[in-house]
Amino acid sequence: MVQQLSLRTFPHAIIHVDADSFFASCEQAVNHNLKGKPVVTGKERGICSAASYEAKALGVKRGMPLHEIRKVCPECIIVPSDYETYSLFSMRMFDIVRRYTSEVEEYSIDECFADITGLRRPLRMSYPDIARKIKQDLDTELGMTFSIGLAPTKVLGKVGSKWDKPSGLVVIPARKAHEYLARLRTDEVWGIGAQTAFFLAKHGIHTAYQLAARPREWVESHLAKPYREIWYELNGTMVNRVEIAPHTDYQSISKTKTFTPPSRDAAFVFAQLAKNIENACIKARRHGLASKRIAIFLKRQDFRYRTMELILQFPVSTPGEILRGAREEFQSLFRPSELYRATGVVLLDLVGGGIQKDIFGEYFSVEKRERAFGAVDTLAKKFGKHTVFSASSFDAHTHAAHAGDRGDLAARRKNILPGETKRRHLNVPIIGEVG
Repeated sequence: MVQQLSLRTFPHAIIHVDADSFFASCEQAVNHNLKGKPVVTGKERGICSAASYEAKALGVKRGMPLHEIRKVCPECIIVPSDYETYSLFSMRMFDIVRRYTSEVEEYSIDECFADITGLRRPLRMSYPDIARKIKQDLDTELGMTFSIGLAPTKVLGKVGSKWDKPSGLVVIPARKAHEYLARLRTDEVWGIGAQTAFFLAKHGIHTAYQLAARPREWVESHLAKPYREIWYELNGTMVNRVEIAPHTDYQSISKTKTFTPPSRDAAFVFAQLAKNIENACIKARRHGLASKRIAIFLKRQDFRYRTMELILQFPVSTPGEILRGAREEFQSLFRPSELYRATGVVLLDLVGGGIQKDIFGEYFSVEKRERAFGAVDTLAKKFGKHTVFSASSFDAHTHAAHAGDRGDLAARRKNILPGETKRRHLNVPIIGEVG
């Protein structure tokens, strides 16, 4: 029998909320004809982006090509991804959790952390009852299931939410953490990857409990800071606080886009790259960031990459300077004899605070473009993203990225409500067709 790690129960009370098969569950919630049926999203990509539990039970896995899915599960209903609808459900999920606490960290589109420490008296419920009530509201109002972990730390909360999927509610007080960690491999712990698990195994550490039970002196001398923090959290001591501020500390911003069928048309492929550059710059401006080190890549049909790095004179957040450099490098990357299926860009070494002045005056022309794109962003807020775009990306904006069956539109894009435009929608989902 393993030894108890802590005598405490809930020095802090952290909830981790994890939506079950979120994208597929959104499709089933919007269209009740899909309830209880094997549903797969990702038709536009040609692979499974998400699968309902009914599809998973029949052997469908994430990333599986659609032609394999049809062999494994002929009755599968395959639909294009509807990210607008998924975002709406995500926002509603966060809003429901915020009814109980303002300390909510939007960790990803389908999961969040919430700190409910000290709320037993104001809410007149125990911590497990608060977690149970949050789950009840989420399940009932959103028409799908959620798995919840309640624990004294974020790492243990993650253990709980994954423990009893789907639709589980697992409570892990600090004094009972050992009962769960003894049955958990180190590579199943949030934040521990395969290489670190291999390193730990060399030291005889195979389970999360064996790691948590190691003396602090050993941990301090053998592990880097992120893994020392995991050790503390496995022992019930909260180190990673729930971050309620919007995420702005990006080290890089990447945008990529797959298109079908694959193309050897240089103008079309560059237009796709240009659109990715525009999208990356939009996100950079939103967070007040800029970059002068940019990586661009072309992905061939055989899934091999051609890459190139650009170094600009100034950190920028507008596409003009990047597009000029990308166009020059594109000629050395592109091979007319090869088929390409995707392009992408990564803005690296991001900095805040705008661009720096120099003594030659180049700053002022860049500054003018920065101001001009302030107006572009204002138009985008009013009329929709890409209301204004560069001539370089014209083909990408005027031609669908996917042809044939892969080009089927999601229901929210097919059905435009009165008063809406293609780029401006009301925040409501739309029921689609089954097929």
